[in-house]
Amino acid sequence: MPAAVLLPLFDKEGHYHLLLTKRTQHLAHHKGQICFPGGACQPEDQAPLTTALREAAEELGLLASDVEVLGRLDDTSTLSSNFLITPFVGVIPYPYRFLVNGDEIEELIEIPLIALLSSTSFYEGSAESSTPGPCYRYGGHVIWGATARILGQFLGLLPEYYHDAEPTEAPGQCETRYLKTAVASDG
Repeated sequence: MPAAVLLPLFDKEGHYHLLLTKRTQHLAHHKGQICFPGGACQPEDQAPLTTALREAAEELGLLASDVEVLGRLDDTSTLSSNFLITPFVGVIPYPYRFLVNGDEIEELIEIPLIALLSSTSFYEGSAESSTPGPCYRYGGHVIWGATARILGQFLGLLPEYYHDAEPTEAPGQCETRYLKTAVASDG
């Protein structure tokens, strides 16, 4: 079943962060899991990007006009629910007045990219699944499954930046330049 997600990036204090959500316990799929805003494609969605932006609006109150889409990552499938997820990376303003849909979202989680690249964040494990795979830890949360695979794909675009940063550039300026180049060339 086709689905799409948005990896919302925002600049907070000169460094990029990702916004993830913790799903509520009463949803049909992926209860209580940490994920990116997104969901299943609907017949009225013209393309996967339309789905990602519609779902971000439904879950977070994030207006499509407030998202600067940088590019698309490779599709990833879920093992338990047969979704084929198309991920998109986009920059959003910060601070932002989110209108969180409490029926779907239990918590918003802001994670600095640098924390996700830390050697203490990543591990191979099984989390809540019997199938081992990549996992990331942050602030008591565990990111696993398709979300971890998408996150790993995205983070794989980033390490060069941390070695190539120009010391005269403010961190946010350099990260923006690099992210736009990396994601656009990948998708």
